[in-house]
Amino acid sequence: MQEQRDQSATGGSRAVRLEAFGGPEVLDIGDVPVPQAGPGQVRVRVTAAGLNPMDWFMITDADTAARFGLSLPAGFGTDYAGVVDQVGDGVSGIAHGDRVFGGALSRAVADFVVVEAAGEIAANEAYLTPDGVDDRTAATLTIAGRTASAALDVVGVGPDDTVLIGGAAGGVGVFAVQLARIAGARVIGTGSAASAEFLRELGAEPVTYGDGLADRVRALVPSGVTAALDLHGTETAHAARELGVPDARITTIASQALDGITPANGANAAPGTLESLAGLVAAGRLRVPVAANFPIEQIRTAVELQAGRHVKGKVVIDL
Repeated sequence: MQEQRDQSATGGSRAVRLEAFGGPEVLDIGDVPVPQAGPGQVRVRVTAAGLNPMDWFMITDADTAARFGLSLPAGFGTDYAGVVDQVGDGVSGIAHGDRVFGGALSRAVADFVVVEAAGEIAANEAYLTPDGVDDRTAATLTIAGRTASAALDVVGVGPDDTVLIGGAAGGVGVFAVQLARIAGARVIGTGSAASAEFLRELGAEPVTYGDGLADRVRALVPSGVTAALDLHGTETAHAARELGVPDARITTIASQALDGITPANGANAAPGTLESLAGLVAAGRLRVPVAANFPIEQIRTAVELQAGRHVKGKVVIDL
């Protein structure tokens, strides 16, 4: 092991822990031993952790947690960014002091995480953070960015498309809208009336969700839509079918499966997706709106806000 380590990281450290399944009320901050990097691993001093709906969905009950390989006691959060402070044997391409980001499944909201340096295992990985990308932004990319990219790949969005994106103002939606626009597509994004201007700033033409969605989209786009991403439930998928979009060009990311429609999973995103997203941010072509940031001591408040599913953009924990 390369003995290049932060000497302050020899005692205990903070981590969000849960001893029971449930809602935000089960989240506590505990003092835990500082993890040590093994062969092929790096330890990261976390500076920011981005929240996602899947973070709290995974801990709601034992059966759901088991589907993700989790058991009690457990940590919390997956997206992180920070600085490498310990390097295990056999690691190349990442050095002590490098800024990195990536995923650490259900353990990212902590002072330290240990992850594989090769970046080949989703949610157990580290990638170099490009200059020009701050840590809060880097900490939002892994889950939402991969999911948005995978969803667009499922339906094959291109410059000849008009794509309907449901939940366009949410954590995944802000990526999906911009990536679809970068691909050259026209984007119609569903959201609340209050999110209309926010969606316009992202590059989408806003339409309010709820009863009559298909009629409102038809009035906005008489020529029709050619593809649809439903990032919140199934309302947009049903509206897309009503508008004549074939099932092969509709995808969802919700837990409710629809017969004939292929769901998108961020774990299946194309290799290189995270590096590409970070590069787009660094180049100023992709921006990630951070709706709110909280210190780790306010983890319950942050999760309550994020779980309400009305946040425009991302919620980040600062460490």
